[in-house]
Amino acid sequence: MNMDDDLNSLEQEIRKVDEQLLADINRRYELLQKYATPASENEAHEPYFTPAAQAALQKRILQQNQGPAKNETIAAVFREVISGAIRLTEPVTVAYLGPENTFTHQATLAKFGHSVEQSPQKTIADVFDAVMRGNVTYGVVPVENSTEGAVTHTLDMFTDTSVSICAEVNINIHHNLLSNCDLDELTVVYSHPQVFAQCRRWLQENLHHADLIEVASTVEATERCKNEKNAGAIASKLAAERHSLNISATNIEDFSQNTTRFLVLGTQDSEPTGDDKTSMLFAVKDRVGALYDSLLPFRHNGINLSMIESRPSRRRSWDYNFFIDFSGHFTEPYVREAIEELKEQCQFTRILGSYPRGAAPMS
Repeated sequence: MNMDDDLNSLEQEIRKVDEQLLADINRRYELLQKYATPASENEAHEPYFTPAAQAALQKRILQQNQGPAKNETIAAVFREVISGAIRLTEPVTVAYLGPENTFTHQATLAKFGHSVEQSPQKTIADVFDAVMRGNVTYGVVPVENSTEGAVTHTLDMFTDTSVSICAEVNINIHHNLLSNCDLDELTVVYSHPQVFAQCRRWLQENLHHADLIEVASTVEATERCKNEKNAGAIASKLAAERHSLNISATNIEDFSQNTTRFLVLGTQDSEPTGDDKTSMLFAVKDRVGALYDSLLPFRHNGINLSMIESRPSRRRSWDYNFFIDFSGHFTEPYVREAIEELKEQCQFTRILGSYPRGAAPMS
């Protein structure tokens, strides 16, 4: 057998594998359609897709992966397979802080894939409202950035709504300078205020001669850049592709590990997965040492706190609400014990949700 015969044989084998993959995906969908169609109301069951179920499936699959495919590749493939299954079996709509091609849109695609119905919203408040009114199944909003800290508007919304946190998504944020001219010809650069803050050092060193104009989103920045002479925008590669703009400089963020954490909002609790995180909101009593005492239950029960943030309550001057994230699920005994101890120290407490811990940041 010569080399051409060997290549032809390999091509035929690859084709057979492709055909088997196609058959297996469609068979999976057929089984899901049967699962999603109970014979009677008495046999009705929980929806197949939940963030906890998705996290458990991904963990199980990745543990079985022996390569040579990378885990990132396998996770992306199964995310789209699940996304297609959702569209076939369950009416899932996801609201996100829009417009399209923003980083929140990227986080939505990273969690739900491309097949679910998407509903871009103008503001964070609109996302919360869409979830609370039942107009959508889930919502996606940013909550904190590793460089600039908490997104306070998101935190404040939890004091006025009853939505729950049912998942989180971590995304590596890479900023790029898009332009229609050379760097030394730029007279104005558009972007979102947080983006400017995350690229402050690079801008001072390379674009000190240009005016920095804040706009509502990176998408608006690219639209202005496209239509103006000697203009630039700081945005994602996705935005550059959509608007056919040149990328003059890549990864201009000041910190290479620039990561934004996004929350998935819903109206239901997530089941425990064994690797969970809980978010809470509370207000302490007005006395000396109240905040210190409110944190002791977590230490006593061996619970790690990963975030604490204070926000004005907006009910009384110098009165604050506190947001915390910690390891564990609220159904676990040691977590329940810590929460009960916390209640004794506080004016009020509210569990915002227990949910699967987000995977390592994705680019």
